[in-house]
Amino acid sequence: MIILVLNCGSSSIKYQLFDMGEENKLLAKGLLERIGLNDSILTHKPTGGEPYKVINDIPDHTTGINLVMGVLTDKRHGVIKDIREIKAVGHRVVNGGESYKESVLIDNEVKRQIEINSELAPLHNPANLKGILSVEKLIPGVPQVAVFDTSFHQTMPDYAYMYALPYEYYEKYKIRKYGYHGTSHKFVASKAARLIGKDMKDLNIITCHLGNGASITAIQKGRSIDTSMGFTPVDGLIMGTRTGEIDPGVLIYIADKEHLNVTGVNNLINKKSGVAGISGLSSDMRDLEVAYAEGNEKAILALNMYAYKVKKYIGSYIAVLNGLDLLVFTGGVGENDHKMRAMICSDMESLGIIFDFEANSGVRGKDLILSKPESKVTVMCITTDEEFVIASDTKYIVEHQTV
Repeated sequence: MIILVLNCGSSSIKYQLFDMGEENKLLAKGLLERIGLNDSILTHKPTGGEPYKVINDIPDHTTGINLVMGVLTDKRHGVIKDIREIKAVGHRVVNGGESYKESVLIDNEVKRQIEINSELAPLHNPANLKGILSVEKLIPGVPQVAVFDTSFHQTMPDYAYMYALPYEYYEKYKIRKYGYHGTSHKFVASKAARLIGKDMKDLNIITCHLGNGASITAIQKGRSIDTSMGFTPVDGLIMGTRTGEIDPGVLIYIADKEHLNVTGVNNLINKKSGVAGISGLSSDMRDLEVAYAEGNEKAILALNMYAYKVKKYIGSYIAVLNGLDLLVFTGGVGENDHKMRAMICSDMESLGIIFDFEANSGVRGKDLILSKPESKVTVMCITTDEEFVIASDTKYIVEHQTV
């Protein structure tokens, strides 16, 4: 079954095309950037072939997805002959609210719920819906599946996901913790358990998805019981440009002093903060580590704060889980930044974590155990593959619900 996976952002489209047969082969992947702006750029990478780049003005998502279909079927750079070879399309959808605990076949009600939940994820859900509607126009009748970032976290107990606000705001506006990166957390937890010969349902696991966006999840016997991101993805860990958790009184104080409106506060906490705001240099950890090595005090502070916050969450989640079997690092930083992993895992022996600094050194993008044999907690670096999870869910749902 040929399956197209789409991850539509406000001005971008990431895609991967899979042949989900016996071998589950990735046929091609790519990224379309600058939708709605001049000189949109499509970078297409067929598996085993040379990258191919197209620069064109792409005014909207339908035009963009049409361009993607064009390169996928291109005689020279394509990997299929006709778009009708695509038998299903899987979409990453950021927020499914409380409606969806699993991935789901898209129908009119699902589209309605995605639109309703756009209030909870205004930067993501509208773009996700645009991708769904665009596919309907371009490949009428092809089954589509929504895979929600929030689904995996719907097992959290109410005392973990509720905020200490008047209960009426939950009833009126569904103000609660939703959590994000759920597809990645579930995938790497299952993969890590499998690599050590265990079932995730028999283990207590903490997964750290660390990248420009970052979150950490406590997984008890296969179920998410707490996660760091909250009502929006800005909560929890320090990120590239996001504050993470913060005293709300600080925002009230700054808004008053700086005469910020709601839009100004939103830009402050989402786009001007995090390690970029602390360092004044960059949101890219690689840039900060160069500055760190050169003795830049603000870069040193930013990285120390980042590592401290992750370590603090790990400790609190060990308490919530009442013990830990597996600690997993994934995401752009988690998979590739061995220095940050070492900073986080240093001086954790009292929690049963005996880190192997030598094994960790230089490790980038590999599935590997990073703890010593005598460590009670197994620490692992695990590569995530959210697109493959979306393709797998899509295949299963289409085969079982459209018979």
